[in-house]
Amino acid sequence: MSMIQEFREFAVKGNMVDMAVGIIIGAAFGKIISSLVNDVIMPPLGLLIGGVDFSDLAVVLKEAEGEAEAVLLSYGAFINNIIDFAIIAFAIFLAIKVMNRLKRQEEEKPAAPAEPPREQVLLEEIRDLLKKQPS
Repeated sequence: MSMIQEFREFAVKGNMVDMAVGIIIGAAFGKIISSLVNDVIMPPLGLLIGGVDFSDLAVVLKEAEGEAEAVLLSYGAFINNIIDFAIIAFAIFLAIKVMNRLKRQEEEKPAAPAEPPREQVLLEEIRDLLKKQPS
């Protein structure tokens, strides 16, 4: 088997496609959560603590000199990222919790009784036919 054939089989396996879809959806979900945190949650939170915009919170390590920009320790962005992470982790927790509940419900359903082997069915039919014959 050539390397190209092996790669083709590897690349088109169902798990690889599922993983790629998951990564793409995850990236989009991350952008949504970042917008939720930055545009919806943080402004009211900043207002509650005195009109502070978290993204502007920083400590100046070195002032700007000439054309060189100031060196900042932007801990406000770090706080935003921590809140992003907490919301994403909670959303994933809820999704996994729902999937586990659905999986448990599926497992709890009684399985349909297994069909008897073909030989047994034929023997039962023969028995029933023999019973119906006059003695």
